[in-house]
Amino acid sequence: MPLKRCVLRDIRTLAQFYDELTRQLAFPPHFGRNLDALWDVLTGEVAGPFEIVWEQPAQAQANLGLDYAKLVTLLNDLAAERDDFTFTLR
Repeated sequence: MPLKRCVLRDIRTLAQFYDELTRQLAFPPHFGRNLDALWDVLTGEVAGPFEIVWEQPAQAQANLGLDYAKLVTLLNDLAAERDDFTFTLR
């Protein structure tokens, strides 16, 4: 199966973060747009292999604040959980 790649650029809001993941990784319509729902979709509904590359993380951190830290923690935890997923900040 080919590698699916999601590239996050110029993320300014949490809604934009969820919109980009939903669009690029074809999330199901019932995705709840919160951390628990994000974990559930990424662990159970997105087939691997896939990767998320977050560009300009300093800008996103400034825009998202505490939400940024929570998202990065979740994505790092996901990378530890799934052998077919990688997460990169660049």
